[in-house]
Amino acid sequence: MGNHTLHLLIVFSSFQCFLAYNTMAKSAMSSNPDAIKFIKVSCKATLYPVLCVQCLSAYANTVKQSEKQLAHAALSVSLSRAKSTTLFVSKLTRVRGLKPREKQAVKDCLDNMSDSVDQINKSIPELGHTGQFSGGQDFMWHVSNVQTWVSAALTDENTCLDGFSGPGMNGHVKAALRARILHLAQVTSNSLALVNRFADRHRPSP
Repeated sequence: MGNHTLHLLIVFSSFQCFLAYNTMAKSAMSSNPDAIKFIKVSCKATLYPVLCVQCLSAYANTVKQSEKQLAHAALSVSLSRAKSTTLFVSKLTRVRGLKPREKQAVKDCLDNMSDSVDQINKSIPELGHTGQFSGGQDFMWHVSNVQTWVSAALTDENTCLDGFSGPGMNGHVKAALRARILHLAQVTSNSLALVNRFADRHRPSP
């Protein structure tokens, strides 16, 4: 894998949600403007609202005006990005000429990414167990599991970045990895914010 290929992968990762936004989202905007408005308002609760809208507008027809469906869509996007990022990191393990420390950092990152995929993957069906918000403590049990697992996934992603923070790392590998992980971490952060919003708005009364 040469430097030119790494550069192309960096550019591609930066526009993943943007490309989706320019295709399916435009159709959703015209067919379900109320859902798009709902998504835009909901995304204001996230740290990266523009990215949030870009990634989730394509799901407007499914989300409609449901906080639960919006959180589910956000988690699905995070899972998709986590899987593609894990594949990307696995490709970096085959880059020639890496120093031992760089190879170890990539390997550790791959382990972190695998854990992130697992955490997000199990959070999706867990969100489905929240039912119709009338389960009291049962609702809080399931939604708190989702919050814990998505938080752990975000920690795994940031830990991957930390492994490349020191000096002496391959600049192109570091840049390629940083672009992908940062994108994923932002998407996951947005997912967690939307899960938290769903939990807060449907938390059982004391």
